[in-house]
Amino acid sequence: MSTTAAIQAVLFDLDGTLIDSAPDLGAAADQMRVDRGLASLPLERYRPMAGSGARGMLGVAFGITPDAPDFPPLREEFFVNYEARMLRTRVFDGVAELVATLRARGLPWGVVTNKSVRFTGPLTRAMPLFGTAGAIVSGDTTPYAKPHPEPLFEAARQLGVMPQHCVYVGDDERDMAAGRAAGMRTVAAAYGYMGADADVTLWEADASIRSPLELLQLLERP
Repeated sequence: MSTTAAIQAVLFDLDGTLIDSAPDLGAAADQMRVDRGLASLPLERYRPMAGSGARGMLGVAFGITPDAPDFPPLREEFFVNYEARMLRTRVFDGVAELVATLRARGLPWGVVTNKSVRFTGPLTRAMPLFGTAGAIVSGDTTPYAKPHPEPLFEAARQLGVMPQHCVYVGDDERDMAAGRAAGMRTVAAAYGYMGADADVTLWEADASIRSPLELLQLLERP
């Protein structure tokens, strides 16, 4: 990755970048279908939209959009279902080794997610990996969520690093937009969810990776 300033920290999106929460998110929405006497849908239907949270899961399950009058109560029902399942979420293969290597290189790391602290807090506290994170910024930590850059600025402040010395890794176009707006280098996690019709080549990322450990190779480039 060509850089004009030395990389001093690495920030990550959460769902679809560090953790594979699609099975739990999909199950939470699918339970709502089953409870209403509808046929269960396979995980493959839910996985591409897992990065969109409740909006994506309820869209798959019921074809509903956030502007529908009954979306808010359905969203809260989904949240309750997800809370009962979320601690079964696992990190992607290679993530633990990636984080260990970053720490060995003296690079602090953190998380910037649009997931509410209602979920981010219990989830990250329950997973030993996140005990070494220097910053965990949720969607409601600041008054703004991505693609606004303020959550990334907050993470940089928590790490004590200037934004231009950070790399932000994420699996959604909003992540790349937020990273650019914050003046950070951006890396698209093409192994993540990305949405059903996503074309990572259009995201204007500085680089893309197809597995977590590929990031280490990028960071070694002059």
